[in-house]
Amino acid sequence: MAVKIAGIITPILTPMYDDETINEFELRNQVERLIRTGVHGIFCLGTNGESYILNDSEKEYILKTVIEQVGHRVPVYAGTGCTGTRDTIRMSQMAQAAGADVLSIICPYFAAANQSEIYNHYKELNDNIDLPIVIYNIPSRTGNKVAPETIKRLSKLKNVKGVKDSSGDFQNMLKYLEVTEELEDFSVLAGNDALILPNLMFGGKGAIAGCSNIYPKQIVGIYDAFQSGDIESAKKAQKSINPLRAVFKYGNPNTIIKMATNLLGYQVGPCRAPFNDLSDEGMNKLKIILEENKQAGMQ
Repeated sequence: MAVKIAGIITPILTPMYDDETINEFELRNQVERLIRTGVHGIFCLGTNGESYILNDSEKEYILKTVIEQVGHRVPVYAGTGCTGTRDTIRMSQMAQAAGADVLSIICPYFAAANQSEIYNHYKELNDNIDLPIVIYNIPSRTGNKVAPETIKRLSKLKNVKGVKDSSGDFQNMLKYLEVTEELEDFSVLAGNDALILPNLMFGGKGAIAGCSNIYPKQIVGIYDAFQSGDIESAKKAQKSINPLRAVFKYGNPNTIIKMATNLLGYQVGPCRAPFNDLSDEGMNKLKIILEENKQAGMQ
């Protein structure tokens, strides 16, 4: 059955104990929490899942645990991108064998890559696996940008079915939408939570939304309200996450998202060192925002 790449997909946190080992119990608990609140997919091993600091065996363990817990209720996305093509193919084949529904594959990183190299990387992946691929563009972390013209070329490949744009550049996302607008089965997803509603309004299919780890019902509400034609409610839900996002200036956003989820009472634990610090000013601001949101009924 073809997977519908749409809606609010949560890049699920990787819960850990204080010794930084994986907390399987809480991982399963978070899967249930997210599905109860209506998310349309769960994405393992993304930036918010700290994939950059997990080893291969941990990645496989996390993915298999989530797939088992989800039990086909929503699609499971797997982040399998590595620096090199060969390792990315290996991890993608592991995810396919484990039962993932969709692959999210980050643009090659660290070393500078031209557009021909980026195209060839994804072309090799397309030819060696048989799952839908969502390209992940996040130039602030990778140092490389997937240009709109490259997305246009890649969208013609059999398995390339979408792109997640975390550039924060709305004009770039619009160009992605423009070059793929004739493809009904290609999805442009917002990777910046401030752009979920703009993405939908200009023809996008949804978002892989880190803040849905904190407020899944609120983030799903943006999508559901838009789909029902209630644009004012969608705007209100979109605007409601602005104060939380303002805290991101104090540190690593995915570190802050995990801290916030802890403060809400979920035992997701610390981020792995060294990415586990937040200034006193940032922590105080985060606590104030969470309390204000609680009083406003956000969840």
